Amino acid sequence: MEIKTTDLSDAHPEVQVGEPLLRHFGGLGAFGGPIETLKVFEDNALVRTILEGPGEGRVLVVDGGGSLRCALLGDQLAALGAHNGWAGVVIYGCVRDTADLAGIALGVMALAPHPRKSIKRGEGARGLTLHFAGLTITPGHYLYADADGVIIAEQALA
Repeated sequence: MEIKTTDLSDAHPEVQVGEPLLRHFGGLGAFGGPIETLKVFEDNALVRTILEGPGEGRVLVVDGGGSLRCALLGDQLAALGAHNGWAGVVIYGCVRDTADLAGIALGVMALAPHPRKSIKRGEGARGLTLHFAGLTITPGHYLYADADGVIIAEQALA
């Protein structure tokens, strides 16, 4: 399926449309799939744990608290996610290794780049409903993203 959020939004006015806070960093300019959620703060150990598992076309949405003090994803974790079948990662926080991220077949969106790595304590929570960018992000719902933005639907859109 070709993902074009403008057409999907027009055809499905009930979808949520995210505020334009996130930038693209990954090698896929358009991506979508069922949502998996994670809430962490300046700690990416659980991001790795989740991306090590089978993605099955899902999108990992990470609420990093909007922190601009370190990155929660870099080239190694992005490559791991792409290898394991994740469609994308959306981070309410930062990423690093942006030149390399652009060459990895994974959708990646985040607030900004940051060179500092995160801590690794393994703290956080998986499977929560998240709230950022004007969105309510529920596990199992569907996220679609492209150059025009992010939308969320309760079910897959054809």
